[in-house]
Amino acid sequence: MKVTKRGIVAAGAIALVSTLSLAGCSPATSGDSAESDGGTLTVWVDAERVDALQGAADAYQEKTGVTVKLVGKSVDDMKDDFIQQVPTGKGPDVVMGAHDWLGELSTNGVVAPLELGDSASDYLPVALQAATYDGTVYMLPYAVENIAVLRNADLVPTAPTSFDDMISKGAFVVEQGAEGNPYHLYPFQTASGAPVFGTDDSGGYDATDLQLGGDGGYAFADWLSAQGAAGTLNTDIDGEIAKQQFLDGTAAFWLTGPWNVGPAIDAGINVAIDPIPSPTGETASPFAGVKGFFVSSESKNKVAANDFLVNFIGTEDVQLELFEAGNLLPALTAAADTAAADPIIAGFQAVGAEAVPMPAIPAMGAVWQFWGVAEAAIINGADPATTWQKLVDDVTAAIK
Repeated sequence: MKVTKRGIVAAGAIALVSTLSLAGCSPATSGDSAESDGGTLTVWVDAERVDALQGAADAYQEKTGVTVKLVGKSVDDMKDDFIQQVPTGKGPDVVMGAHDWLGELSTNGVVAPLELGDSASDYLPVALQAATYDGTVYMLPYAVENIAVLRNADLVPTAPTSFDDMISKGAFVVEQGAEGNPYHLYPFQTASGAPVFGTDDSGGYDATDLQLGGDGGYAFADWLSAQGAAGTLNTDIDGEIAKQQFLDGTAAFWLTGPWNVGPAIDAGINVAIDPIPSPTGETASPFAGVKGFFVSSESKNKVAANDFLVNFIGTEDVQLELFEAGNLLPALTAAADTAAADPIIAGFQAVGAEAVPMPAIPAMGAVWQFWGVAEAAIINGADPATTWQKLVDDVTAAIK
């Protein structure tokens, strides 16, 4: 199916986007921060999304009399600055960020629980799961991001039915590199029955239940070895090489995220978005990254902050404004369904329905440290059983 160059948003969806009027005022600079004075909410946001939120800020002030001061910040500095400033009382009332910050934010005691009330059921399940840590909701989600298969529909008109079917239809590329890339390979690992962690009674990840070492993990290691021997997976293929091979038509399939759809469309590729084909017949579940807003534990105006997030940011209009600013699937189900009028967005939404949140628990850091290196070694010919066992042993020791 053809999409327009802008095509990540269908014309029909654009017409439905937001009725909030943007004030057009200049954002505060990234150096600004202030304590809440009872009549002001200071909100740190990605500098590229200030305009998308200005209408909500103005509407909230008009309704409540509370001024919402939007402060444009670099995403590279936002988390660390927030953690450092909150204990001093000089940080913001609200900060925009990623769900996988939650473990660190919670450990540092800098975020307050969020009361979603009845609106909790209005969000995509994976978004709500990602917003929850130790059974408590801490984040108002606004966007969900996951990988899927980009298919050159001019080279392969129909979606494959399995991994082997995909390989038979055309060349497949996925970013790896010398140290591997387990994020991109995780769907195949879950299809083998080897999630990183099990879950507890609340649905959160349980650091004491490492599941890499089960039978599924060793089956996945054997599969990696076979794919490396066949040349299907190659650590010489980094992100740029994978992109170029898809853009020049060498590869018909590319496992990647929505951030690479634009370059493919710009290159004139007739892009279709496919589910991730399973090598086992079981569901191939990628990681989902969820973006949202957190309330500072030291905010002097937590009630207003909660109200602003739940009743203004958590509306279809505002979530679609944020979608327009970043082309990421909205976390609110109604907004996601509206955005999915575009087939590209609909494709990522369908794959995202099978996604699982990337673990935000601190123990995940011990996994990343060893995971990719082990996978790369197996792809390059190392014994799969002994290499995978070493991965499990290293991670277990690091977590303890």
